[in-house]
Amino acid sequence: MKLIQSFSLACLYLLSSHLFAADKDSAWLFSRSEEFSNVQISPDGDYLSTITSKDGKHMLMILDAKTKKPTNVVRFPDNAQVGQYVWVNNERIVLAKEYLKGWSDHPIYYGELMAVNADGSQPTYLFGYKGGEQQTGSRIKKNTPIEATAYILDPMPEDDRYMLVNALPWGSRGSNMMENLQQVYRVDVYKGTRKKIATAPISYAQFLPDHDGEVRFVSGTRDYISSSLYYRQNNEWIDTDKLNLNLDDISPIAFSDDPDSLYVLGSENGQPQGIYLVNIKTGNKQLVSQDKVVDPSKVWINRVNKKLYAVEYENGYPTYEFVDSKETLATTLKQLLAALPGHQVHLVSQTNDMSKLIIKAFNDRNPGDYYIFDTTTKKLEYLVSQKNWLDPDKMADIKPISFTSRDGTLIHGYLTLPHGKDAKNLPLVVNPHGGPHGPRDRWGFNAQNQMIASEGAAVLQVNFRGSGGYGKAFEHAGHQKWGSDIQFDIIDATQYVIEQGIADKDRICIVGGSFGGYSALQSSILAPDLFKCAIGFAGVYDLDVMFNEGDVQGRRAGQRYLAQVLGKDPKTLKEMSPSQNIDKLKAKLLLVHGGEDERAPIEQLEALEDGLEKHNYPYEKLVMDDEGHGFYNDEHRAKYYRQMLGFLRQNLQL
Repeated sequence: MKLIQSFSLACLYLLSSHLFAADKDSAWLFSRSEEFSNVQISPDGDYLSTITSKDGKHMLMILDAKTKKPTNVVRFPDNAQVGQYVWVNNERIVLAKEYLKGWSDHPIYYGELMAVNADGSQPTYLFGYKGGEQQTGSRIKKNTPIEATAYILDPMPEDDRYMLVNALPWGSRGSNMMENLQQVYRVDVYKGTRKKIATAPISYAQFLPDHDGEVRFVSGTRDYISSSLYYRQNNEWIDTDKLNLNLDDISPIAFSDDPDSLYVLGSENGQPQGIYLVNIKTGNKQLVSQDKVVDPSKVWINRVNKKLYAVEYENGYPTYEFVDSKETLATTLKQLLAALPGHQVHLVSQTNDMSKLIIKAFNDRNPGDYYIFDTTTKKLEYLVSQKNWLDPDKMADIKPISFTSRDGTLIHGYLTLPHGKDAKNLPLVVNPHGGPHGPRDRWGFNAQNQMIASEGAAVLQVNFRGSGGYGKAFEHAGHQKWGSDIQFDIIDATQYVIEQGIADKDRICIVGGSFGGYSALQSSILAPDLFKCAIGFAGVYDLDVMFNEGDVQGRRAGQRYLAQVLGKDPKTLKEMSPSQNIDKLKAKLLLVHGGEDERAPIEQLEALEDGLEKHNYPYEKLVMDDEGHGFYNDEHRAKYYRQMLGFLRQNLQL
């Protein structure tokens, strides 16, 4: 295979927010969002497309695939921007319309889908609440309005006229709206006319349509913890619990050659998820692929024929298992991995005849490069980088680690080691992830951790018990253990790195966001002499408040979830709440929050501040009134990073 780096889309830079000057500080360089993302190719290979930005708003750029010259730019006026998009045929794109509101820097999505041809012709308001007659002065044709949030389910690449959309009805628009039963529509991509073809029997639905656009399977949940799988027979949904599959955490992923069988993700007896081939007539199941430690991180399915060909796992470094060696894309993926050593490769877009592929290559030091691969000539052509102002050769390496916690549980994590420094007696920043249930840390580029490593500190990430991705038994082991066993895993991981001689025991800080912000405070309370400083970003600090404030408790499923993962014992909730245990703290504190945070509302910060003030405990604070649960705006993120770095430099002598 020949690797050719021949042509960069330099002309794109003229229309985006351009490169940085050399004198920008590291906080600004690492806070900046990617220059290009979601690069795709049209089904016939005539066009390329990418999301880029101008004046802080996302727009869609379409280019001639041969010349690499822009042919059209899709953007919205005023405060609207382009969200997700998909090619539905050789000439037409469907895209989501988002809004940037003054009171929130996070884009807001009201479920509107627009359609437009690659040359800018035939713009159509395809799906959404603003349907109706064409408005005066508007070139966009409109259709019947519908009060529902639409998501692109299946572009149906071999059908030039129709696509599938799944939509969440608004109903009364109350806090339980997310639990409304979703519906699937067959939508004309030129006129926007639609026909409802299915309604889910369960909330939080994940539909699986077949090659002909018939919705045959759906999974969902009623409590965020367990899931159910249904199949469609004679226009009725049948619960597979009657098949006695003995699988939990189950969802449909792909069809097999047998019309009565499908591939599902599922967990047996709390073990890591595996891929099973299930016969819905007999209930027989066959294990196809499973890792002993981790769930699949991604399943790879041919977009055109909908066949499963590979499974990706991340037990330490990412690896592939190829489950269908006859599938052409399996062979192609193996070739690409060999051509780009040291990189993980994702196939992100393909032509219908599979002659051209868009791939993304990335690793722990490289946020991502996009290439176009010609499967006929076996040539790989470089297109663009997501963040070309960062030099991968100067970035830090991320190493998988594992250790045994105090009660004998095997815990995994990652250690970022600063470039050009010996891994001995380094200052250490512990960075626990959010969630805690569902998310996990993975090998790959992490801008915040790379920025910290550029200052000479190591960064520790811990997939503590309760993390997702290691099987339901491991995840459930963290239930009602937020303030105890989970934190002990974080503390024991820190001690492990000290014992290995990597970290200086006198220069350790803990920094986290969301549940990681909670952990930053709670671990500092449980091990007050271990952490010299702590930064809580968008954290939860009073567990009792979770039952009364925020977007989780407002839903019926959320209340059931909180009762399961936290319990309701007042004494335990108090013991596990940092706001109630300030007397045990010794660490220097920096608290950062968004005023519009709905997940961990500002009341959480206020509860912690009340406790701190009662004990006259000093702390630094940064509040962004118009940010939510995490900073979306690059300037705001840079401001936080500058304050973070100043705080770390002072307390860790960086």
